[in-house]
Amino acid sequence: MFGAPHIDEAEIDEVLTCLRSGWLGTGPRVAKFERDFAAFRGVKSAQVAAVNSCTAALHVSMLAAGIEHGAEVITTPLTFCATVNAILHAGLMPVLADVDPQTQNIDPDAIEAAITPRTRAIVPVHFAGRPCAMDRIMDIARKHDLVVIEDCAHAVEAEFHGKPLGTFGDFGCFSFYVTKNVVTGEGGMILGRSNEQVARAKVLALHGMSKDAWHRFGDKGYRHYQVVECGFKYNMMDLQAAIGLHQLARVEQSWRRRDEIWRHYDAALANLPIELPVPAEDDVRHGRHLYTVMIDNNHCGITRDEFLDEMNVARIGTGVHYLSIPEHPYYQQRFGWRPEQWPNAMSLGRKTVSLPLSPALSDGDVERVVAAVSLILSA
Repeated sequence: MFGAPHIDEAEIDEVLTCLRSGWLGTGPRVAKFERDFAAFRGVKSAQVAAVNSCTAALHVSMLAAGIEHGAEVITTPLTFCATVNAILHAGLMPVLADVDPQTQNIDPDAIEAAITPRTRAIVPVHFAGRPCAMDRIMDIARKHDLVVIEDCAHAVEAEFHGKPLGTFGDFGCFSFYVTKNVVTGEGGMILGRSNEQVARAKVLALHGMSKDAWHRFGDKGYRHYQVVECGFKYNMMDLQAAIGLHQLARVEQSWRRRDEIWRHYDAALANLPIELPVPAEDDVRHGRHLYTVMIDNNHCGITRDEFLDEMNVARIGTGVHYLSIPEHPYYQQRFGWRPEQWPNAMSLGRKTVSLPLSPALSDGDVERVVAAVSLILSA
């Protein structure tokens, strides 16, 4: 039940048409998906590039931004490992800045405190679909001449002060993974302020070749290509875009359904001994990607992991978003990080549970989630 994608007949028909066309790799559907996404976010087609994951989008964006090798990049400790891994793959040094305990987003004051002469970029993550304080973050970036690469994996529909997320920084990186708000199975999108940097990102995302397969094997015959950089195999396929085209067409409808479920959870769980997500700030649009509740043994009489086990017994899928980055052995061993260095992220990561939130959920499914949570916490 957790994160189940809402797939309609339109997606299925488009995939079948794609299969019958014989063009499965990067081709006309990817190009259309890019155009549609650019229109959705109010930018030009030359400002977007479809790739095979948000991780790839982050990696390539850092390279296209021209950040020098070994420079420091500030990001949040409350994120999926891909955010930090992309920094490392780009040959850069991650620096963690703690989160605000209410919004769960990176704290601008913590960003300021983490800046050193080696800092060159900030990667804010719009956690659960809640916009980061982009006004303050952009002020910091301008003050210190820093690149900003927004991790918008949770926030494809979200806006801050009427402006779409991903359009504040130098780059915005989006995810279309199977649990995301727009689904292609696997997939991502780069949105960039500079046409030239986005063009470079496209080259890097397909082996460093000057032309992609669609242009090499088009109706006009074979076109020679040149390898101009040492690139990667990060391109999106038409099979993925075939799903995404119709997902994107229903993006507003899907958001409204998740918003309806969110509001129902807010009302139905209000009197239970758990912390619910704080309301969205004024003049922002929350992406409604993750509905996270905090299970504190001192208040609930049950630990977070016991709660997860009980929900599994009830056959209801849940998630943990996220154990803080310094909880993981790799980062402890490589950098000597300890969770206690970022106490807000540590505390949230040890209590958080994400409840099912998908437009595929029926009213009955939602009621079953509420009933199970209520029963577990009253036992």
